[in-house]
Amino acid sequence: MSERVYSEQEVNQYLAASLPHWALENGWIRRKYKTSGWKATLMVVNTVGHLAEAAWHHPDLTVSYAFVIVKLCTHSAKGITDKDFELAAKIEAVIQWQPGSEGGALEGTPNEDARFKYIKYD
Repeated sequence: MSERVYSEQEVNQYLAASLPHWALENGWIRRKYKTSGWKATLMVVNTVGHLAEAAWHHPDLTVSYAFVIVKLCTHSAKGITDKDFELAAKIEAVIQWQPGSEGGALEGTPNEDARFKYIKYD
């Protein structure tokens, strides 16, 4: 089954409209998530790992003390496909989720206390 590969212009238009913190770079779509430190970095990596395995579409990751870079490309299609856009959107939704801003029972991380900071939200 052949997958549609998007042109560079189409990828850039899609990212601008739907995933503004992602960019096209050397044939990959990529996003850098800044964290508050190693513990938060590992939580981001594990979250991305779970989503990627569930989707059966695996990104390349660069992991450092206070950031994670996620890069997506569909190797079998030799380009960016719907798989990349859909997994990027799912990762973005989960990593950027801020329960405290939704007004529900879940408070979210108390970011005003440095001991509990997690991720640097956009």
